[in-house]
Amino acid sequence: MSNHLFDRLTARAGDRGRPFVLGHGGTAPVTYGDLLDRSARFAHALAGLGVVPGDRVAVQVEKSIDALFLYLACVRAGAVFLPLNTGYTASELAYFIGDAEPRLVVVDPGKDAALRPLAEGLGARCETLGTKGDGSLAALAAGAPATFTDVPRGADDLAAILYTSGTTGRSKGAMLSHANLASNAETLVDYWRFGDGDVLIHALPIFHTHGLFVATNVVLMAGAALYFLPKFDADEVLALMKTATCLMGVPTFYVRLAGHPGLSRAATAGMRLFISGSAPLLAETHRAFEAKTGHAILERYGMTETNMNTSNPYDGERRPGTVGFPLPGVGLRIADPESGAPLPAGTIGMIEVKGPNVFQGYWRMPEKTAAEFRADGFFITGDLGLIDERGYVQIVGRGKDLVISGGLNVYPKEVEGEIDRLPGIVESAVIGLPHPDLGEGVTAVAVREKGAATDEAAVLAALEDRLAKFKQPKAVLFVEDLPRNTMGKVQKNLLRDRYRDLYAR
Repeated sequence: MSNHLFDRLTARAGDRGRPFVLGHGGTAPVTYGDLLDRSARFAHALAGLGVVPGDRVAVQVEKSIDALFLYLACVRAGAVFLPLNTGYTASELAYFIGDAEPRLVVVDPGKDAALRPLAEGLGARCETLGTKGDGSLAALAAGAPATFTDVPRGADDLAAILYTSGTTGRSKGAMLSHANLASNAETLVDYWRFGDGDVLIHALPIFHTHGLFVATNVVLMAGAALYFLPKFDADEVLALMKTATCLMGVPTFYVRLAGHPGLSRAATAGMRLFISGSAPLLAETHRAFEAKTGHAILERYGMTETNMNTSNPYDGERRPGTVGFPLPGVGLRIADPESGAPLPAGTIGMIEVKGPNVFQGYWRMPEKTAAEFRADGFFITGDLGLIDERGYVQIVGRGKDLVISGGLNVYPKEVEGEIDRLPGIVESAVIGLPHPDLGEGVTAVAVREKGAATDEAAVLAALEDRLAKFKQPKAVLFVEDLPRNTMGKVQKNLLRDRYRDLYAR
């Protein structure tokens, strides 16, 4: 029995001298041989710490090549990789660690003093990993052998858990199998025409499906190379386009590039593909980018639970405002949200999907898992959409009031809970409003207690240490009462309409 995912990811790694990471700035080059050796060393380190197949390994570290090797090491050792957003606070991490019960928690060396007691108090071992080959886990790996006998793992074995959520309740752990990840990457390599001559500009975080399971897995399966940037910088990305071929990004990347004076047809002449996802791309951004470069951005649609579901075509029209067609092997339908009955083309309803990419369920939540699937196996995405007359899928809204800001998910209920605890606040509603840079700006609408002097500055200051920065509101507005329907539910759609132009001023 083979290791289902790792064998497929590294099928093109036979040429050990093939470049995987290209050197630039302070980044050292890495070959596919280095990848095999260093992931083996980390796998030995994990085994030496008592990690056995099926154990969870929770990781909250800054983006680095070693962090990528740790992901591959978890796959090789049969462990379940659990990446965590680097912006999460200690109180947020306490939930994830308590829920997933990882054998090992890996943190940035600078956060060791704060997070080690938390991890150990919840029964996990804690090690550190930095961005410059430092940290206790890196030290353990450095002394380990460069070969490792990969743990046999089948298609249905778990490879990762990624936490996601709706607008109510705590985050849910989406369980992704070896086959979920392998099948989706194989499909994307073919659909987007990736080959060993490609060079991807990788400026995405790797705690997220987009940067880890789409960008990285696709590059590995194609035997391609990448520039591995710690974060997005428009100047740097433009400079690298001279020797790169592809860019994967969130809409914020393309907003900033479209407004950059250096973006032109000449600057992008060597590029073959620009891909956007994680949040809706405004049609205006799509058109502005194409006007300056001659390249039509390829927008696609995916979720934490499903990886990628649809994509605009590689050949053919990439229609602004749409996410293209269902990927090969993925079934997609528009259904009545209540009954689940299929709806005709052109009708808005719930997007439901089925295929080898769809996750195995929510970690330790069998009731929630059952509620999110139809009897015939289709997953209820929570996104509202339609299929137009040419077969293109359009997403028109969300059944859940999820806010996607800068490509990252923000769950209103969580932010509202923190605001409602503050002195002088009666209640709040958190919504996403159109934002020229972030796609959606997190916005809080609150009701004060009578006579309270609480203002926007006080609310924002109180949230600084309670929520990750990307979850913190860009604005706090105050009203006498929140609008409600006859059942007493807050009508967030009315708030969104009322303040729609807030960030356009």
